[in-house]
This record gives sequence, C-alpha cells and structure tokens, in this order.
Amino acid sequence: MIALVIGATGATGKDLVAQLIQDSAFEKVRIFVRKSMQIQHPKLEEIVVDFAKLSDWAKYLHGDVAFACLGTTLKQAGSKEVQWTIDYDYQYSFAKLAKENGVPHFILLSAYGANENSTIFYSKMKGKLETAIQKLQFSQLDIFKPGVLIRKNTNRTSEKLSVGIIRFFNRVGLISKYKPMSTEILAQSMIAYAKKQQPGLNYVKLQEIFSH
Repeated sequence: MIALVIGATGATGKDLVAQLIQDSAFEKVRIFVRKSMQIQHPKLEEIVVDFAKLSDWAKYLHGDVAFACLGTTLKQAGSKEVQWTIDYDYQYSFAKLAKENGVPHFILLSAYGANENSTIFYSKMKGKLETAIQKLQFSQLDIFKPGVLIRKNTNRTSEKLSVGIIRFFNRVGLISKYKPMSTEILAQSMIAYAKKQQPGLNYVKLQEIFSH
C-alpha cells in the first residue's frame, strides 16, 4: 500500500508516520510538509510544498489511502481566518485532489464535538470540514473523533491541566467519554482502519479508537 499524509509534523502525524514506515503493509509513505522533517527511511518520500499552491504537488497525490491530520490552535494561528485556512482549506484541498486522482480511502482526524451547526468556532469548522469531505464520496471515509489528546513533551499548560482534571473524574467513574488518549494509540487505530475493508462512511469515536 501507498500512504499519503498531510499533517506529518504535528503530534499525531509524527506518531502516524513513525508507525507507518515500520508497518510491512505499507511499501511507501509519502508525506506533504512545509519544511523537511529530516527523517531518512527507504519507505519515506517527503514532498516539501506550499499548501496554497495546489498545482505544484497534485501530481504526487496518488496512493491507496490518504491521512489528513493537519491542524493548529487559534493561539498559534493568530486569527480565526488563518486557523480556518490551515484546518479547513488546506485539508479540503488535499482531500479533493486525492479524490480527483483516484485515491479510494480517506482518513480524517476530526474532533469530539465537531458539528457544522455549533456556535463554537472550532467545532463548527471541524463539522463543516467533515460534511465537505463526505460530499466527495470516497469509497471509504473514516472520520476519527477522539477526545482530549495526550501529546509527548507538550508545553501547553491548559492541555496538561485539562488532562489532569479529566483523569481525576475518570477515576471516580465520571465523563468517561472524554477519556484522554495518547497520540500513539490514535495513530495505531488510524493505521488499523487504513487496512480495513469497510466501505462507506465510518465515524470512529473514543471507544472504537481504544479497541484497536
């Protein structure tokens, strides 16, 4: 299999790429990045791109499965407009090109609570992206909706605090649907679904992710 990845430099993306290149089911892992990850591996093909210039890299979007796990925070982006461009526009363009090039299977990393009708900007953005990609009609579309993610070596104080609070409530049997998940486990589950023959639309929520 040939895997295509956007968002390879993020926390989940890094774990995903590391696991893909070690998996014998994948003969090539082609990643699309803004700057080199400086990783050398016989299976890995790195395409340095400007995500705003689609015609420059569309010819490389051929494979068996495409993974989209690109994203940023509002703080990092600096504005809602920039965050929308990165989280929505770039990922939708990636999906559209993959579909046009005949990629049959698309895996989207979305978020718990994503809903195009939400009054929360982030949730609405993620929900609209889910809907837009569904309309492309991939043979198989897996949409992952994890809760709070545990990222290695995170420096986000709010993230560390929220994980600690949720884990406390989990221990006393509350809010289990928000159980924190490591990016390694999430990547493992995404790869497991990449190897499944499960045509159509599949929403993969917390318990389904943990079961792989």
